[in-house]
Amino acid sequence: MLRCFFLAAVLLALALAPARGIPVTETDLASEESLRVLYESWISHYMVARPGLQEDDKARRFNVFKENVRYIHQANKKDRPFRLALNKFADMTRDEFRQTYAGSRVRHHRALSGGRQGEASFMYADAGNLPPAVDWRLRGAVTRIKDQGQCGSCWAFSTVAAVEGINKIRTGKLVSLSEQELMDCDDGDNQGCNGGLMDYAFQFIKRNGGITTESNYPYLAEQRSCNKAKERSHDVSIDGYEDVPANNEVALQKAVANQPVAIAIEASGQDFQFYSEGVFTGNCGTDLDHGVAAVGYGITRDGTKYWIVKNSWGQNWGETGYIRMQRDVSDSKGLCGIAMEASYPTKSAPHGTVIEGGSTLKDEL
Repeated sequence: MLRCFFLAAVLLALALAPARGIPVTETDLASEESLRVLYESWISHYMVARPGLQEDDKARRFNVFKENVRYIHQANKKDRPFRLALNKFADMTRDEFRQTYAGSRVRHHRALSGGRQGEASFMYADAGNLPPAVDWRLRGAVTRIKDQGQCGSCWAFSTVAAVEGINKIRTGKLVSLSEQELMDCDDGDNQGCNGGLMDYAFQFIKRNGGITTESNYPYLAEQRSCNKAKERSHDVSIDGYEDVPANNEVALQKAVANQPVAIAIEASGQDFQFYSEGVFTGNCGTDLDHGVAAVGYGITRDGTKYWIVKNSWGQNWGETGYIRMQRDVSDSKGLCGIAMEASYPTKSAPHGTVIEGGSTLKDEL
């Protein structure tokens, strides 16, 4: 009876908690029973339902969960500026997580393309007097956090975030755009749930004459046949795209100071899998496997510089869907390879466009 009351209290506390991972305590690790209670609480919190799951697989999932709990607990004992917590990935092995959520294989697709394909120019090369902090969310150029689901379509979300940003900056209108159109219709070079490149997606949007809205062509987390009628609805267009000079965080800062930027990172490590809050300085390499978007940068009170990165794993991961990643590290490639494969769409502002406050976009920028 007491155990049932304790479990009910835990579930109530989790229901009232903000959308962030579940912390791990010494009490949780005290016994097999306490771990089982934590596991049941986690299942309830994330509404994990797997119809037809066999008993032996349930036992295996619980064993994976226990190992992840221990990893998170030990990791949080280290003196690092970020914390890990149990999230919706807590019963997945690292390999399962990598294959399902960090499967864009950016470097694989880049190798097949024979190198970077962006325009040779870098329009922000001479940008100076950069502000110490930029957050495009505060300027209304970032849509809500989205969720790619169990599909390796991060490349589409990264592309769309960058296009949504430049469209807001150039027109004053924030429009949520369709990742599903890219999934279904950009099937020449990109491969739907099996990964792709943001540069290819920018090429498709330009070639197609634009991209439609999310409401017109909603996301399904699987690739289907292209809806040609919706593909012809060109709600937002771009002029082209440029690649940020590789392995140069200063160049990346210049770009991000002016617009949200599509970036590729390695995101398959356990530290990244269970990231909850703080400035991420965790273990990761440069085997680029995930597309995200840099939507700003800043510096903490203790002087730690960071990037603001929009992810596509839903609001229950990280800082309500975002991660702050350490900026200006000793490796020129950046933490997790963040400076290796950045690119952004280009778009001219319509002449005389008026934005909030009555000024023109030219005045604002």
